[in-house]
Amino acid sequence: MAKRALSVAGRIEKLRRQIDYHNYRYYVLDSPEISDAEYDRLLRELQELEAQHPELVTPDSPTQRVGAPLAEAFQAVRHSRPMLSLANAFDADEIREFDARLRRMLGPDAPAAMEYVCELKIDGLAVSLVYEDGRLVVGATRGDGAAGEDVTANLRTVKSIPLRLLAPEKAPGTLEVRGEVYLDFREFVRINAEQEERGLAPFANPRNAAAGSVRQKDPRVTANRRLSSFCYAIADPEALGLTTHEQILTRLTELGFRVNPNCQKVKGIDPAISFYERWKSERRELSYLTDGVVIKVNPLALQDRLGQVSRSPRWAVAAKFPAEAEITVVRDILVSVGRTGALTPVAVMDPVEVSGSTVTHATLHNEDEVRRKDVRVGDTVRVRKAGEVIPEVVEVLTDRRTGKEKIFHMPDRCPVCGATAVRPEDEAVTRCTNVACPAQRRGHLLHFVCRGALDIQGVGPALVDQLLDRNMISDPADLFFLTKDDLLPLERMGSKLADNILANIQGAKTSPLARLIYGLGIRHVGDHVAEVLASHFPSLEALSRAAEEELSKAPEVGPKIAVSVADFFRQEKTRVLLEKLKKAGVKAEPPPQVAAGAFAGRTVVFTGALSSLTRAEAENLVKSQGGRAASSVSKSTDFVVAGENPGAKCDDARRLGVTILDEAEFLRRLGR
Repeated sequence: MAKRALSVAGRIEKLRRQIDYHNYRYYVLDSPEISDAEYDRLLRELQELEAQHPELVTPDSPTQRVGAPLAEAFQAVRHSRPMLSLANAFDADEIREFDARLRRMLGPDAPAAMEYVCELKIDGLAVSLVYEDGRLVVGATRGDGAAGEDVTANLRTVKSIPLRLLAPEKAPGTLEVRGEVYLDFREFVRINAEQEERGLAPFANPRNAAAGSVRQKDPRVTANRRLSSFCYAIADPEALGLTTHEQILTRLTELGFRVNPNCQKVKGIDPAISFYERWKSERRELSYLTDGVVIKVNPLALQDRLGQVSRSPRWAVAAKFPAEAEITVVRDILVSVGRTGALTPVAVMDPVEVSGSTVTHATLHNEDEVRRKDVRVGDTVRVRKAGEVIPEVVEVLTDRRTGKEKIFHMPDRCPVCGATAVRPEDEAVTRCTNVACPAQRRGHLLHFVCRGALDIQGVGPALVDQLLDRNMISDPADLFFLTKDDLLPLERMGSKLADNILANIQGAKTSPLARLIYGLGIRHVGDHVAEVLASHFPSLEALSRAAEEELSKAPEVGPKIAVSVADFFRQEKTRVLLEKLKKAGVKAEPPPQVAAGAFAGRTVVFTGALSSLTRAEAENLVKSQGGRAASSVSKSTDFVVAGENPGAKCDDARRLGVTILDEAEFLRRLGR
């Protein structure tokens, strides 16, 4: 029996190391060695083994990247060394003055040509990552520089941040790494589209979106934001025997961290300025936002001599790129229609060059936003790209008004199909009421094949438009009946491309249930709610038959979502679509089943400090036995586990008649 347990533990550890390695290849090096299907098989095997042996689950397992909601407010974390901010320079002259200032400080000891490392300044959220014996134990925000907020559970969801160091033998027992968490442009656009579909205000830029994602109370929300990271510093490099900043970057890569490849060691300030000038324009080719270049003295001994002033090091400067906002004139305000029927006002402007591209349109988001900024047809406006991606009207230059400007009014009919458009009382969005609206049909098709849904590569806007124009498809199910003869007459379609597209379509016939639910485009059902529904209902058929009352029993599914889901499946067009998908051979894979245990089907809330387990470990044990760990006490709570110094949750439990367990009883029920 002991031998069997040993072999299972060994297999689990081997799987973890394999998955950690392939995560590193994929998320850090952008050079995967295995297919997604092979990776999924490894992860599923690990999930199944851990479900069968919950006592072997550890916080640094790849399966534990997404934990339960944080139970309390963010706790303060004091950094081992202050996380300093950087002084700014705004042009070549100020960069030269930075170099001259360092030379004056060093005096006759200043080298003939100062050695610098130039790195892109990522516009995200600065974080600190603390590792003990090679394992991530604390992740915190920068805060005020001396202390930040403990957001460990959220940072664990960022797949480019290692839960275990790749080469722990190259690090001391305690290691603190600094870096930046950010959103790439594609994710920023996706998240803002979801925000607008839900009637919520969009994020102003990727940095705000990243900061908001890291500070979510529920790590599952953070995980669905698909954050990325770059690391660039070690709090105590001397403990690793490092003598230059260049060596720090190399060691970070060896330990499994993602380091920005666009960095360069230079001798003298002129090459540093050349680096800055080059990236002023080339940054537009990047997939993420950078607002400048950081220039750092390379030798650590010189950094120590130069020291710091106030909250900024003297040995580094952030050379900021100039802000780009241009002036143009709004010639019209048109209204576009999205897949959920949302009507979005769009400013049509005189062409203007902004951040390297010609801009003629800018979204105004919704009627309230138009009123807030008071944008009128004929106005002279200042335009920029939000996060270097989305053109937006920054402000109206009201002093240039002539009195001929026209106030915009949201139409009461859909501009595409002419159906009635209504704005629900509790929403900022006006919607077309015609479910057969052509604009909605196109949006539904593109949503069905997008990355978060069935991810059918090769089926994009250009192909979908051609298929719709030729009446070859009318709904997502029609994609699975396309043949090579159908595709070959299309523009820019060759034999090999047609084969690849058809192979991708066929490969999507078997998809995770959550992806298929998300791909159906149900209003108020984003990718996270889709995962919740997939965990609660065993199949798409079961979900389609569920009444509102049954839907509301699923965790995090409130009345609004329940009504939306039930209404969707009651529609005749939905029934027809599901029948066609079934006929096409589309099958949904349910999420992996966890082993039934003492807390199967039960909701457990923790309060106070446990002596033998961390909060995350305790909650993972509940989940591994088929239970659910919640953050607050309600009528649906089955148990409250009280540790030392429990809070008001015990009072709530007594008031609602919920069973309270102490730590010993909790462990006894787990058989530990």
